[in-house]
Amino acid sequence: MLLSELQNGEYGIIAKVKGRGAFRKRITEMGFVKGKRVTVVKNAPLKDPIEYSIMGYEVSLRRSEASLIEVITPEEAKSIISSATHSHNLIKFTEPELISTGVKTLSKTINIALVGNPNAGKTSIFNHLAGAREHVGNYSGVTVDSKHARFNYKGYTINLTDLPGTYSLTAYTPEEVFVRRFIHEQNPDIIINVIDSSNLERNLYLTTQLIDMDVKIIVALNMYDELIERGDKFDYHMMGKLLGIPFVPTVGSKGKGLDKLLDTTINVFTDKDKITRHIHVNYGEEIEKSISAIQSEIKKNQHLTINYSSRYLALKLLEKDKLVDKLIKNEPNYTGIRSITDIEVNRLEGIFREDSETLITDAKYGFIAGALKETYKETRHKKKQTTERIDSILTHKIWGFPIFIFLIWLTFFTTFTLGQYPMGWIEAGVNWLGNFINLYMPDGPLKDLLVKGIISGVGSVIVFLPNILILFLFISLLEDTGYMARAAFIMDKLMHKIGLHGKSFIPLVMGFGCNVPAIMASRTIENRNNRIVTMLITPFMSCSARLPVYILILGAFFPENAGNLLFVIYFIGILLAIGTALLFKKTIFKAEDIPFVMELPPYRMPTTRSILMHMWHKGSQYLKKMGGVILVAVIFIWALGYYPRNANYTKDFNTEIEQLKAKLTNSNLTQPVADSLYHAIRLIELEKEAERQANSYLGRLGKFIEPAIRPLGFDWKMGVSLLSGVAAKEIVVSTLGVLYQTESDTDNGGLAEKLRNETHQSGELTGKLVFTRITALAFLVFILVYFPCVAVISAIKNESGSWKWAVFTIFFTTGLAWLLAFLVYQLGNIIIS
Repeated sequence: MLLSELQNGEYGIIAKVKGRGAFRKRITEMGFVKGKRVTVVKNAPLKDPIEYSIMGYEVSLRRSEASLIEVITPEEAKSIISSATHSHNLIKFTEPELISTGVKTLSKTINIALVGNPNAGKTSIFNHLAGAREHVGNYSGVTVDSKHARFNYKGYTINLTDLPGTYSLTAYTPEEVFVRRFIHEQNPDIIINVIDSSNLERNLYLTTQLIDMDVKIIVALNMYDELIERGDKFDYHMMGKLLGIPFVPTVGSKGKGLDKLLDTTINVFTDKDKITRHIHVNYGEEIEKSISAIQSEIKKNQHLTINYSSRYLALKLLEKDKLVDKLIKNEPNYTGIRSITDIEVNRLEGIFREDSETLITDAKYGFIAGALKETYKETRHKKKQTTERIDSILTHKIWGFPIFIFLIWLTFFTTFTLGQYPMGWIEAGVNWLGNFINLYMPDGPLKDLLVKGIISGVGSVIVFLPNILILFLFISLLEDTGYMARAAFIMDKLMHKIGLHGKSFIPLVMGFGCNVPAIMASRTIENRNNRIVTMLITPFMSCSARLPVYILILGAFFPENAGNLLFVIYFIGILLAIGTALLFKKTIFKAEDIPFVMELPPYRMPTTRSILMHMWHKGSQYLKKMGGVILVAVIFIWALGYYPRNANYTKDFNTEIEQLKAKLTNSNLTQPVADSLYHAIRLIELEKEAERQANSYLGRLGKFIEPAIRPLGFDWKMGVSLLSGVAAKEIVVSTLGVLYQTESDTDNGGLAEKLRNETHQSGELTGKLVFTRITALAFLVFILVYFPCVAVISAIKNESGSWKWAVFTIFFTTGLAWLLAFLVYQLGNIIIS
């Protein structure tokens, strides 16, 4: 616990002292070092400061200062040791032994933050170190939030955090603000700065900003194998000595150098590393004068400099950083700080005739250039030549777009055709399981739940697992090779036409996998209007959850052109997104466009491990969803369809069935007559089940909404499936599976066969097919456009910061879906007739 959390009279043993600079020096000189006992004497009347007893004398600390000291109490020591040894038998330990052991355990906990540019390989390193399954994409914006892991290494407990990729620590993007706040507020023990060896100059810019923050840094020189392959020479040992930071070569994608990285981390943490020291980036005489002038005024606020380096704050004020200005606004000498800052900014800009922020940026790059001149020797860039040759084809002004369209078409065509084979195997397995239970289990609600509920519902969704895996195989290949960034580049001009830019394209493409992370990825778009428009049009990108519905309907009604029509459906979604964006940018979100800046990383051969991890991660998510929300939904839908059991039938079905069965006992019946009687009995049983289902709670709900969807050609069963799809689109298929699994014997052709043969049981349409090709198309269009799942609505609310846009999405998409499905059904029937 923190020292500030101890109550009067309580004591603890110091396990770790955080903070930096003058505070850390002062606090250790006062005796606050690891292993010392400290007792709370009393709190001041206003709870701040707090008087402590340590080493035989009393000392007062502000609560904010005490919160930077971690202590172990006897109770905490017991908990820590019990957890570490998996034993609650602590009688053999005396209290001093307990605390001593607890201090050793806690003092061997290292909090590490991974910081680096997008596409530098942070997440690859995170995955290998933690055994995690975060996806690695070869373009910026994959990591849009921090990810955490905990593991043990050589007796140390490592708490690892993968922070969002960022090019700098200004306050320009949400990622930059997030990383800054995390470093200041969470105060990690070690920052591992992951840099791309193929672009040292740009990556080291972030390193200089971390140096300004006065934190413990280790540089992971990632993708070092590429630097070696190019024939470049980099004396990273010398660079480490120049910067006071140890450099460790790594190959994150293959896990090379990571043990050395952890060993170095332990040495830096325990102050055993000989290279580590704090240096100041030299900004030149005039800028240094300005830094010193502002810094001297900031140092008057000692509680502020506990968490923030005064030099860092002075630099940020010279850079006109609004967040730092807001941070010091409540300080008593804010006016003085602000006055000195304005004077120094005007002085520097007057001397150099340049903006002060640009002056500091130029000075940083000058510092980097000087360091690289002494340590780095570049040879001919073979990798770049290869990348340029590939780009000359893939981003060609004429061929680039057709190649992009072809790759997207190939993705969806292969997803359908290749997936058919394993799909058939899984479907056969599901049918066998259903028939086995149906044959050997006695009749009753439990059997009905298992066969017509869980197996039919969940089984009708699980068969699409191969298609999901194949789709994510292609998406992973496009991302990991670096082509996805080129796709954004190719689409930039088109995105400009609709008022957005290429950076919006990445979240939209991610939407083909899942709309939720796609909406979260829109954080990388700096302009708020563009960000919200991107979020609002992302649901038009057909996520993998819709894929089972598409494959079911297309396979049932358009088997000969299923792959091509699948591509058309996805393309319709893209066209709708474009049209909606144009509409919004001309009406609701009128704003000036901003330049498109996006890194085009070198092409890289993706590792089999990374691709398989990505596929399995998405496949396991799909399976978990089936064991969670889909299973619950299936049971709920089955229950609504199974009850009430005491239905009022329009005629006595049981008597008719018994009469026909009595005729079957006649030994003189010929086989054709017997077959005819069996068929008649089956028809009556189906008619009885259809009437019972229509009178169930589910049927009543469907009948209630049927008038609203009848103009679209939909019946009540389709309406119920659409309602269930609000939770997750896969449930549309499982709901249809539950509703149409009315036969107790072998499933002839599966759900697709049942959809093709389903007829209306009442009204003027009695006997006519429910699903025609036109109805199927209208249903697909409705599925494509209407209400995205609840998770997407929640993501829009969270990312936009308002329920307004979430509610707007619900009504806009559902209204548009109804209108488009209406046009498809009505115009389709007019054309056919």
